[in-house]
Amino acid sequence: MHSLDDYDYRLPKELIAQYPTATRGDSRLLVVNRQKGELTHAQIADLPALLTPEDALVLNDTRVVPARLRGTRMATGGKWEGLFVEASDTGHWKILSKTRGKIVVGERVQLMDRRGTARFTLTFDAKLEGGLWIVTPDSNSDFVEALELVGEVPLPPYIRGGKMEAEDLATYQTVYANEPGAVAAPTAGLHFTTELLNTIAKQGTSVCHVTLHVGIGTFRPIEVDSLKDHEMHSEWGRLSARVAQTLNGVHNNDRGRIVSVGTTAVRVLETAGGTKGIEEWSGDTNLFIKPGYQFKAVDALLTNFHLPKSSLLVLVRTFGGDDLIKEAYAKAIEQKYRFYSYGDAMLII
Repeated sequence: MHSLDDYDYRLPKELIAQYPTATRGDSRLLVVNRQKGELTHAQIADLPALLTPEDALVLNDTRVVPARLRGTRMATGGKWEGLFVEASDTGHWKILSKTRGKIVVGERVQLMDRRGTARFTLTFDAKLEGGLWIVTPDSNSDFVEALELVGEVPLPPYIRGGKMEAEDLATYQTVYANEPGAVAAPTAGLHFTTELLNTIAKQGTSVCHVTLHVGIGTFRPIEVDSLKDHEMHSEWGRLSARVAQTLNGVHNNDRGRIVSVGTTAVRVLETAGGTKGIEEWSGDTNLFIKPGYQFKAVDALLTNFHLPKSSLLVLVRTFGGDDLIKEAYAKAIEQKYRFYSYGDAMLII
């Protein structure tokens, strides 16, 4: 069985993109052809020419919420940091508390906005495993409005130590983001402009939307030596009946391909895929795609370059072929491609 060490690689620190390209859509694209075993260099702008009218491009329309929270513990005056995870129908929030020192049930935290002005408080109701808490916000707004008031963009720690700048509110969001709930961007989608999507649609390629709310598990490395022992995090997703119908039509056409934009869309498509084709679906998925997995729905994948020892890298190597994707990563490093969330992309066909 594959061990985690098989998924390690060395990356020069200067190749970790700290900012997106000056203009959205100017990224480089490494095209990986599995049939020919070939790697070619292109640009995201070349994507329409790499797609056909028979293909379907599948985008994850989740919207990143400003989930990083800062405040003051009212009992001690100490600084507090946390991360919004999800909201329930009852008005409670699930959060990840990151404070030094021990929070106790009943404690309250005063949340600040990005200017440092006090806005509303959280009351800590119940402690869960892994630093997670159930809290009650004393805000009359829904969670989206409340987070817009006090939250910051939850950048991963490898981008400027997780410290957002004002521009990140726009750049760490896809242009088609629609369904609020993610704490990380589906980063393969960050390369698309409205113009590029219009060009793709005009040539007859179907453009479909699914939803997967990217959760905090995306930041967490695999911490077991053997992949069979890894417990995959769960994320909420949805694929509509209309999209299922479109995608089955593409699959039933021998020349059509389902092209997933990002690993998050892959998880939705493969969860919704079955022996009878792709079905309407909504719910939680903890699908972990690892060696031996047989893909049912996805024919091609546009994705960014992923962290060593991550479940995303395991997925990409399972889809693209171990040796070929290892070679692609080595070539990308040699050619100084930009890595991770704000970096360049690869298209595996």
